[in-house]
Amino acid sequence: MALITKLRADWALRPWWMNGLFYFCLYMTFIYMPFDFFLKPVAEDHEIWLGFTLTGWWAKATEPLHWVIYGAGAFGFWRMRRWMWPWAAVYTAQVVIAMVVWNLVNVRGGGIVAGLIAGAIFAVPMVALWRAKERFNTVKDHT
Repeated sequence: MALITKLRADWALRPWWMNGLFYFCLYMTFIYMPFDFFLKPVAEDHEIWLGFTLTGWWAKATEPLHWVIYGAGAFGFWRMRRWMWPWAAVYTAQVVIAMVVWNLVNVRGGGIVAGLIAGAIFAVPMVALWRAKERFNTVKDHT
């Protein structure tokens, strides 16, 4: 029963949408990135940075940076660290830009309309993170 109580207390630290981002970061850190880095063949590797696709060894070389970002996000959301503001919003802004640019420059992209729609969708958590400064500044370290 004590575990359920601790999980409920942890869940209550963040709004539902921030818990979603926290669990996404956990998934990326402990499941997807290890698979991507250690098991995915170099020939199939893709990493997107600011909307531009890196493939092969260039993608494999930049995967550790994504891994560090997701790991930092997981830790920062878990402990509600002060440094998460503004960096979580800044990283999400990069994702907004990437969504627009990728749809414009990639042959598989959907063009400007698809880019603007995708960018608008990711702008929602970006704005929410930007406005969440008080949450990161008032929640103390918990165990």
